Amino acid sequence: MKRPKLAPSRGRRAALRGAVALTAGLGLAVATSGPAHAVPIRLDYPLTGSTHLEGTGSDLALGPGVLKVTADLKAGTLLADTVLPPAPGSFKMIGAIPVSVTTEFIETEPTTGTIDLKTGTVKTTTELTLRLKDLRVAGIPTPVGSSCRTEVPAVLDLTSEPGFNALKGGTLSGSYTIPKFEHCLLATPLINMIIPGDGNTVRLHMGQPAPPPAS
Repeated sequence: MKRPKLAPSRGRRAALRGAVALTAGLGLAVATSGPAHAVPIRLDYPLTGSTHLEGTGSDLALGPGVLKVTADLKAGTLLADTVLPPAPGSFKMIGAIPVSVTTEFIETEPTTGTIDLKTGTVKTTTELTLRLKDLRVAGIPTPVGSSCRTEVPAVLDLTSEPGFNALKGGTLSGSYTIPKFEHCLLATPLINMIIPGDGNTVRLHMGQPAPPPAS
């Protein structure tokens, strides 16, 4: 008696489609020559992670979001849109006064990067404006207006960690400097005394990719 074949789950089907698309792209990159034959590959990677803010000594959870990647495997380059939800966080000012604030990470330019087809190493550069809202100091709402943001974008240079696999995902990590903030009303001097500076770190985990949803 033959056993009935079970249909693969939706997640497994998506992962399989992603693997087929990427494998096909790799095959085309190897089998063809000349820039006219390069076929960009579009994949969406689930994105989660965390960032450590040196100025406040606190961590922010990032995601769940998505990294929408378009890769040119022949040229070894990629472009991506980084989409992350607002990140609520808290810390203690002067070691005693509780402060809570929500940070938005707004991509100002598409992420650019390179893919080393021999080693699998991925390097990316992302420019993000940090916008603050819902600031509370000692539980008291502190107005910052609707345009409290960094004067210029923060630049995140990330590199894939060992074990990264374009078919399965992996972790990107790096460090960045937070620029000074502007347009935060009376809270601007306080914010610029605490948050901006270098030594901030970030780790982003890219899950198994899948083709983008059909439009």
